[in-house]
Amino acid sequence: MTDPVAFLLAVVTLLATPGPTNTLLAASGAAAGLPRSLRLVPAEIAGYGLAIGLLTAVVGPAAVAAPLLPAALKAAAAVYLAWSAARLWRAGGAALAGVPAPATAARVFATTLLNPKALVFAFAIFPAGSPASFALHFFAFAAAVVAVSTGWIAAGAAIARSPGGVVTPARVSRVAAAVLALFSVLLVADASAAVLAG
Repeated sequence: MTDPVAFLLAVVTLLATPGPTNTLLAASGAAAGLPRSLRLVPAEIAGYGLAIGLLTAVVGPAAVAAPLLPAALKAAAAVYLAWSAARLWRAGGAALAGVPAPATAARVFATTLLNPKALVFAFAIFPAGSPASFALHFFAFAAAVVAVSTGWIAAGAAIARSPGGVVTPARVSRVAAAVLALFSVLLVADASAAVLAG
């Protein structure tokens, strides 16, 4: 995505959806509070940075030899997002409820490094380009990670303080599932347009 607004919207949308890293952040917010949990944010940025960098450096060159590969990867990412949305909707926030003790930075880093969202970022959201372009986009990405991660930590703290209130795991999960499904449809449209144009 070369348009900066579209890039940031896509990044924030995907970052905000519940997943393994966000679950750890919310759990830490619930158990340790916002200030103590903010130390986990650099670990998430480092995990995504390494994962996205490796994916784009290793698989990215293969896309030059196979022009339809980016569209196929976007379609695969859309399927993953649709599956995640359905799973989130059915779970109804169970993954965010009753998560034990706060996470360590090492656990957040490892979980983020293996997070399937990195595939979507690398192949469907980050635009192909020079190292300087990648660095610029990653700087914006890192700023979005800080904002969204802080939001997840704060949400965990809010859930812990107000059981049965407005912010509940089920509501967070359902809203995220709807947004994720919408993003999946947009990725399918983008992949289809690329195939038709080629």
